[in-house]
Amino acid sequence: MNTRIPVGIAVNGVTGRMGYRQHLVRSLLAIREQGGVARADGSVIWPELTLVGRNAEKLAAIAHRHGIDRYRTTLSDVLADENITVYFDALTTNQRVACVQEAIAAGKHVYCEKPIATTVDQSRDLVRAAESAGVKNGVVADKLYLPGLRKLKRLIDSAFFGRILSVRGEFGYWVFEGDWQSGQRPSWNYRAEDGGGMALDMFPHWNYVLENLIAPVKSVYAQVKTHVPQRFDESNAAYDVTADDAAYAIFELEDGTIAQINSSWTTRVFRDELVEFHVDGTHGSAVAGLRRCRAQHRTATPKPVWNPDIPEIADFRSQWSEVPDNDDFDNGFKAQWEEFLLHVVDDTPWRHDFRSAHRGVAVARAGYESSRNGHKVEIGPPRS
Repeated sequence: MNTRIPVGIAVNGVTGRMGYRQHLVRSLLAIREQGGVARADGSVIWPELTLVGRNAEKLAAIAHRHGIDRYRTTLSDVLADENITVYFDALTTNQRVACVQEAIAAGKHVYCEKPIATTVDQSRDLVRAAESAGVKNGVVADKLYLPGLRKLKRLIDSAFFGRILSVRGEFGYWVFEGDWQSGQRPSWNYRAEDGGGMALDMFPHWNYVLENLIAPVKSVYAQVKTHVPQRFDESNAAYDVTADDAAYAIFELEDGTIAQINSSWTTRVFRDELVEFHVDGTHGSAVAGLRRCRAQHRTATPKPVWNPDIPEIADFRSQWSEVPDNDDFDNGFKAQWEEFLLHVVDDTPWRHDFRSAHRGVAVARAGYESSRNGHKVEIGPPRS
């Protein structure tokens, strides 16, 4: 049996959909089921879990369901436990800053969902606090671990595109209002006072995708909208929507690439996957989604001729080639958890720290400023 290196992890937010499904079940428990995270010396990192939340009954039910011994409703008690090494936060955005600050002050390494804060000042304060305390820190960047984007990165790394010119992204689906059909997202997502908002939610994603695959974001021009002004919450009570449910943005990257990305919870899907990125370059193009990636090299590019007077007979989709898997793609959240735990224990390289998350918050806030003022907003170099 491999030697186990126990790492105590306080998991806060497991009663929510993302915290429970992706982080607890599909990541941390899945890591335990596979026998831990393998280290170079043959030993394994073993997550020792303590569930944290406000609802003792729900926590007890989850703990019992999955054979977890420890759960607590008081965060300060958990953080006082010297056997806890890592604090993980999947709470609603407006609750995150105070809890993460408390964990940093207790000397815990911190890993959390994005965005790390709702304002640039708050996110900068978290960067400073974590670096001053010398704790390791990380933020979820799950989109980079999607099979489709990993295939896209493979194309980029092979110089398939030549010089990348532009990116067009489409993300979203129709989220039901909650009256005649229940909504697929929690109601807090549509209340700005609770940390909701499409731009605040998704622009940090687009920032780390663009930054890691192509180049950092230099400027933002955006329009954010609240298309559906009233929704119904989990108890079927009507409430006024105070956050944006759609955001339309043009990101200029530092290398000159232009990325146009539409994000909407008020659109009906007419594409192959819920998110797709169309990348055009001088030597080739590709369309990447959650799982698939299709490409067309310049040597295989047809020569369409515009003629609206006759029906189009070309099957343009058939002219693209499927990028093969050529690899085994594990759950992206789990893969990133494994990387973070190796970073904590073995100090392996790590890209997705609070500084990168701070840049995501800055891009989101620039989007809101641009929408208010109607002009492009420069991001500028990140301040320490």
